[in-house]
Amino acid sequence: MDQVPGSPQESRGESGLTRCYRHPDRETGITCTRCERPVCPECMISASVGFQCPECVRGGSGTGHAPTATQPRTVAGGTISADPRLVTKVLLGLNIALFLVQMAIGDRFTDQYDMLGRAFVPELGSVEGVAEGQWYRLVTAMFLHGSVMHIAFNMLSLWWIGGPLEAALGRARYIALYLASGIAGSALTYLLAEPNQPSLGASGAVFGLFGATAVLMRRLKYDMRPVLVLLAVNLLITKFWPNIAWQAHIGGLVGGLVVGYAMVYAPRERRSLIQYGSCALVLVATVVIVLVRTGQLV
Repeated sequence: MDQVPGSPQESRGESGLTRCYRHPDRETGITCTRCERPVCPECMISASVGFQCPECVRGGSGTGHAPTATQPRTVAGGTISADPRLVTKVLLGLNIALFLVQMAIGDRFTDQYDMLGRAFVPELGSVEGVAEGQWYRLVTAMFLHGSVMHIAFNMLSLWWIGGPLEAALGRARYIALYLASGIAGSALTYLLAEPNQPSLGASGAVFGLFGATAVLMRRLKYDMRPVLVLLAVNLLITKFWPNIAWQAHIGGLVGGLVVGYAMVYAPRERRSLIQYGSCALVLVATVVIVLVRTGQLV
């Protein structure tokens, strides 16, 4: 197979590092986040996430072909927007608004939408839960919280982790990741937790963002130690802090790793198919889990 001029495989130095495609005498470990060609410090141009080469910044591919897009793209192929944190802000607002509704209406509202396998709920006067066909609880539980400390911790994590990740993925991919991770967390809770034990919170989705962030940092060759330490601390809290649905955290983390890997490593020629296909795969696994658990409870 012929190599594309300037490709990362074409020129390597004695140390094993690739050489800058514009300055073959310079070794570098940095690649353009769009075309993946190696660039030296003189050539690399800061982008919303990582660095881009001069040709990609000008809108071309640098290989003699016409530009493949009319506007810059994120590392995952998403559109770069004027406000890269818009979806994160909407999610923050939605969680806070629903928490205020919970405080205003009380347990009757929360008991109707939290994550519950199967149990008699006195406030509602009937047997409720996912096993009773209330699959919507897998989603609605992601936007409810049990206390001020609970929502404060989750929303701070969402802001710190979600904002940069949204900028790296683009809005549509970020929403898909968030929902897939949260639903995966709810599904694992349904499978492993006691059916009469209610749970709620955005933790599953947030852990999914942690997982995807770790994958992204590895893809960009950033120092992964800070996010790994932060993830380890959160997992320790999950293990030793009472009344935490660890199943949601683990399910969300696994979902985030799977979808995140597909988002940032998918080849450009099949990018959308692989990215959204991974989300569909997580959702199919969720359906299987729900059906299996429901068969055990009913």
